Amino acid sequence: MGGDLGPRCIVPACVACLAEFPSLHLVLVGQTSVLESLLAEHPAVDRSRLEIEPASEVIDMDERPSQALRAKPDSSMRVALELVRSGRADACVSSGNSGALMALSRYLLKTLPGIDRPAMISAVPTQRGFSYLLDLGANVDCSAEHLYQFAVMGAVAAQALGIGNPRVALLNIGTEDIKGNQQVKLAATLLQKAPGINYTGFIEGDGVYRGDADVVVCDGFVGNIFLKSSEGLAAMIAGRAQALFSQSLSSRLVGFLASPFLRRLHNELAPERHNGASLLGLQGIVVKSHGASDQQAFQSALRLAFTEVRENLPQKLHGRLESLLL
Repeated sequence: MGGDLGPRCIVPACVACLAEFPSLHLVLVGQTSVLESLLAEHPAVDRSRLEIEPASEVIDMDERPSQALRAKPDSSMRVALELVRSGRADACVSSGNSGALMALSRYLLKTLPGIDRPAMISAVPTQRGFSYLLDLGANVDCSAEHLYQFAVMGAVAAQALGIGNPRVALLNIGTEDIKGNQQVKLAATLLQKAPGINYTGFIEGDGVYRGDADVVVCDGFVGNIFLKSSEGLAAMIAGRAQALFSQSLSSRLVGFLASPFLRRLHNELAPERHNGASLLGLQGIVVKSHGASDQQAFQSALRLAFTEVRENLPQKLHGRLESLLL
């Protein structure tokens, strides 16, 4: 029920994903009357693979996590996470309040042994393909040990999702050893001694886009600003390009000739194609979709959750973390 667009976006995204993945089953959690009225617009949907779990309360986007945790036991977010805890669902996907999702996930699902805090991780497009960036906003203040745990989780997750011997780097204001705050320097020392982690050193923002690392680690304050700035830059460049190609007859002709390449570039770099941040480190799969997600973006988050279920990511993490964590 959460997010800027709520079920008006989420319901058609779910219907589209059911058509895309024949083995997928979905549970829509929320106010039954609202969900049923939206599903009525899709009479062809296979209701044997789609059910509704009632939840009477909704967590507002500006609500404090403590309030959501204590005062709304029947919120759609909490009920969805309880389905994962009970085993009735394999994953939870939400566009709702990020702080509330993190607090409820930690309370209901708990973290994997050796992990203090979950971290949000997502793919960022680069010149070489994409890199995994974490944390994206779940943990604003982080110690060196937290950054070390994020790096270990990111490396294991990247391997589980198909990257052999992933290169791990710490996002910093320079690549020299003397640069950065104390937490980043201490985390670098820990990673240099870590067996089984391909730590490559510090990386700057431009290095992320060059694809100089497969896993890039930072605290949630830096990561969230980096991600939102990247999304804003992509939107600005797209808008500027569209305006330039509309200025005159000749520019419109050039734009027409370039349109296949521009569409391909947009499809590769559009933020909605990379939407979905996993809460890594939980004893269950939780994917945070952007609060402003449209239908295509929410479908991307559902695809990510489906992939993590198929790859059994929490179990793979649990199996490898014990030997890597301090």
